[in-house]
Amino acid sequence: MRALLISLPSDFRSVPKQNLSIHSKFLCSKAPEFQFRFLSAGRTGIGSVAVRRRGVGKVWAEVKSEPYDVADSKSVKLEDALGSVVFRQDGDDGDVVDGLDGVAVPWWEEFPKRWVIVILCFSAFLLCNMDRVNMSIAILPMSQEFNWNPATVGLIQSSFFWGYLLTQVAGGIWADTVGGKAVLGFGVVWWSIATALTPFAARVGLPFLLVVRAFMGIGEGVAMPAMNNLLSKWVPVGERSRSLAFVYSGMYLGSVTGLAFSPLLIHKFGWASVFYTFGSLGTVWFAVWLNKAHSSPLEDPQLRSAEKKLILSSSSISKEPVKSIPWRLILSKPPVWALIVSHFCHNWGTFILLTWMPTYYNQVLKFNLTESGLFCVLPWLTMAFSANLGGWIADTLVSRGLSVTTVRKIMQSIGFLGPAFFLTQLSHVDSPAMAVLCMSCSQGTDAFSQSGLYSNHQDIAPRYSGVLLGLSNTAGVLAGVFGTAATGYILQHGSWDDVFKVSVGLYLVGTVVWNLFSTGEKILD
Repeated sequence: MRALLISLPSDFRSVPKQNLSIHSKFLCSKAPEFQFRFLSAGRTGIGSVAVRRRGVGKVWAEVKSEPYDVADSKSVKLEDALGSVVFRQDGDDGDVVDGLDGVAVPWWEEFPKRWVIVILCFSAFLLCNMDRVNMSIAILPMSQEFNWNPATVGLIQSSFFWGYLLTQVAGGIWADTVGGKAVLGFGVVWWSIATALTPFAARVGLPFLLVVRAFMGIGEGVAMPAMNNLLSKWVPVGERSRSLAFVYSGMYLGSVTGLAFSPLLIHKFGWASVFYTFGSLGTVWFAVWLNKAHSSPLEDPQLRSAEKKLILSSSSISKEPVKSIPWRLILSKPPVWALIVSHFCHNWGTFILLTWMPTYYNQVLKFNLTESGLFCVLPWLTMAFSANLGGWIADTLVSRGLSVTTVRKIMQSIGFLGPAFFLTQLSHVDSPAMAVLCMSCSQGTDAFSQSGLYSNHQDIAPRYSGVLLGLSNTAGVLAGVFGTAATGYILQHGSWDDVFKVSVGLYLVGTVVWNLFSTGEKILD
């Protein structure tokens, strides 16, 4: 058989005996003895290592073994990390019992794996909006170079949503049946390639540019359903609002990054450099994703048993994969339609900000290209902060006994009525600073929606959360398609006040529908 060698620190003898006590059935005597299970040449056995000190710096280990029944074994893992002996025992109930009290485990091994998934999703959404908003800045020099009028600019901006619309429901079905890891990984690679190809397509001709932008939308369209599927499996209910808020704040910070760096890159290297630079970042993310991510805690062999037990005890993970989607049942539920309608009303205003605000700052507030990008950053920074604040508030309210339904209605009402109020003030302000402040407050309150309608998919249908988000976000994408194109039409025949009035009206409609028909209770198993 093979011998197991264990490296012990030089001050092993000086460690107090109480710090060498071993949990469960492992006892510390005069010489520490560790039991372990081993496999060798097809045989299974139980072994022990007795460690004794012979002189300075010398350690002698006696290894012995005996046959053992696999069915009754206790799995023990011994690790040597930075000179410290650490072992883990899988107990009868699946818990991990750490031995050798007082021995520190490296922090990266203790960091919750579910939050590794959350951080990776956050990073994907950061890239998502970086690649999306760069066109809203680059479109200004591009329209001058290619002589595009406002209607053509609106067409180019909306072409992204053609592809984005196609993959919402398909991405949800794919994520729920295949797994979120593969779907989100595909999406990031696909939209990164399309981003890098944008300058080439623009120079070939307008039809090619529209196709590439639509292709980019295809990649980004699967991101939200895949993420929703992943978090519904990885994140306990008590952490749902703040985890989703953190992931979506990646979108806001992606907008901040894109709007801040795009003018600098354009000024120094030309507008094409924005697409090349941002598009190349997806490959770095994808390499980490392949190594670290799993679609479900049930599929992660390195997940600690204690964390797995926590996740499984407070989430609705089915071991059986989704094989068919009960469309008739889903579409018969009023809370589902409340999600769909509210998502449309919410996204109309949000996508106008995303695609048209640099133009608004340039045309109305008379900021130049660099200033437009920098001032556009402020609303997104506000959204990143308030989304996480709202997530913390929502989870705190739930933990203190307030019903999930009440919390979702409160947060989404703020997400609708706040933007509606501040947009109505834009026509009354007479300074650029006040206009930027109103825009920032509007989007800051809008971000409370992450703890409202965006968290609600996992509340009412955790098993079909990807499909459900695909459905509601399809409506949201339609708002982006029609709202972005309609804004260009309105600006040719009206004013920015008319643009904001439409958004305010839809916010009010969404408020009524949400409070009448939404729920935080599970309605689909």
